[in-house]
Amino acid sequence: MNTAAHHAMTHAIGAAWNYQLLTFPNPAVGAVCIGEKGEIISIGAHKIAGGPHAEVYALRDAYTLLSGDAALAQCDDSHEIHDYLRAHHSAIFKTVSMAVTLEPCSHSGKTPSCALLIRDLGIKEVFIACRDPNPVAANGGKILEKGGVKCTFGIMESEGQKLLEPFILWQSNPFVFFKWAQRLDGTVDNGTISSESSRKHVHALRDRCDLIVIGGNTVRVDRPTLDARLVAGKAPDVLIYSRTDDFDRTIPLFNVPERQVFIDSAFERIKEYRLVMIEGGAGMFEASCGVVDWYLSYIAPKIGGGTQTLGNVQEDFEVVHAKISDNIILWMKKR
Repeated sequence: MNTAAHHAMTHAIGAAWNYQLLTFPNPAVGAVCIGEKGEIISIGAHKIAGGPHAEVYALRDAYTLLSGDAALAQCDDSHEIHDYLRAHHSAIFKTVSMAVTLEPCSHSGKTPSCALLIRDLGIKEVFIACRDPNPVAANGGKILEKGGVKCTFGIMESEGQKLLEPFILWQSNPFVFFKWAQRLDGTVDNGTISSESSRKHVHALRDRCDLIVIGGNTVRVDRPTLDARLVAGKAPDVLIYSRTDDFDRTIPLFNVPERQVFIDSAFERIKEYRLVMIEGGAGMFEASCGVVDWYLSYIAPKIGGGTQTLGNVQEDFEVVHAKISDNIILWMKKR
């Protein structure tokens, strides 16, 4: 086992998880540049569709560190980074290797090909978790190998596949996740529960989603807006899961420009969308269990202040990814 490659891939996968779903419709990807002695030089992640890929951020930061040239240090323009590195690298990467969670892309679309850039910079070796399942972008490994770059596939492949699962699912079906926040005692009601950073993360996810699904009782009681104002993002369409249509139309969610609001007693509408967030409590948790792919929970380090939990629901989850910050963030799916 290549210890340095596994260590670097662990960091690459962790970096990618910070942007899971936020790169929709692209996959979340992480990349790490590795020095000659196995040290980590830089870590990059794809942040938003249309922006630089993970490899480009990692190469940008590695160049800045190794060369002392800060011209690119704050640059987020893919084409500018590609062009500058090609013109100024001066063989600085000849002893550098990389770990990437997904095979570097072969094609040039909104952003140039990462495989061609890596080849042209003279990277020594690339460790790759997963081959690219997208036929348009696949076969970057072949470009690298033909250019003299050694490629090793399958480094932490199972972890890479978990990271890729939403991207694979939304190619042909909606990817649906259920989100809730709770305290350590399991309560989910009565005021703000999660931290500001977690709330911003939820808003960033809303900005990427096509549709939010919420229960009718939650709408009546909480009178939400369900927008992405904390990140200055867009407000997705809303499906209110309810048997009746007796809603006060002054509730803020009904008055967001360019939004469609549907009221229905079924989830069929979800099939018209690709990335769907369901928010709610015990009733919605039970009602939606047949359409949910993953679950996302924010656990706040608090006890007391609420009375309601998710009720008598019994589920056994596999933790796909966990992050501890000022809240515990768990990505899960049913076993």
